[in-house]
Amino acid sequence: MASREEAIGLVEFSSIARGIEAVDAMVKEAEVRLLASRTSCSGKYIGLVAGAVAAVKSAVAAGKEMGRGHYVDDFVIPNVHEQVMSAAAGTVVVPEKAALGVVETFSLASSLLAADAAVKAAPVTLVEIRLGTGIGGKGFVTMVGETAAVAAAVAAGAAEAARRGLLVATAVIPAPYQEVFDKLI
Repeated sequence: MASREEAIGLVEFSSIARGIEAVDAMVKEAEVRLLASRTSCSGKYIGLVAGAVAAVKSAVAAGKEMGRGHYVDDFVIPNVHEQVMSAAAGTVVVPEKAALGVVETFSLASSLLAADAAVKAAPVTLVEIRLGTGIGGKGFVTMVGETAAVAAAVAAGAAEAARRGLLVATAVIPAPYQEVFDKLI
């Protein structure tokens, strides 16, 4: 199921100054809504926008161009799954313990792409998409559901991150210890 916005796009930079300048260029380039413009660990900067597919593509291209050699990664996800935005915002409520899946990536953009691929591949609930803060600029996605669904979703998310050369590791825990589950959720 797609969110109200047709697409989201993100550009990640290795320079804070260039990142701020590039995000400004992104929102001036096309009619998009700015969802995030912030620093992350390791001195990176991200700009995340939403809107019509063509507008988001144009904004991302403008950000990459303005990045002037400080570009790290980017994406445009047309028809982004609605759970991606909830998990990125940390607003998901998980009603009961279930199998737990984790996909860890080297970039923030790859984590969002992995999350979208995972939730579109199998009936899971995305719990959180952690984007760079406090984890050295990496990202990770957690999801819950039936064990087989979580395994399929993790595989799909991992394949997306691996395709970009940015997969760190994955885990599928069929029956996580309650305290571990509670601390993550």
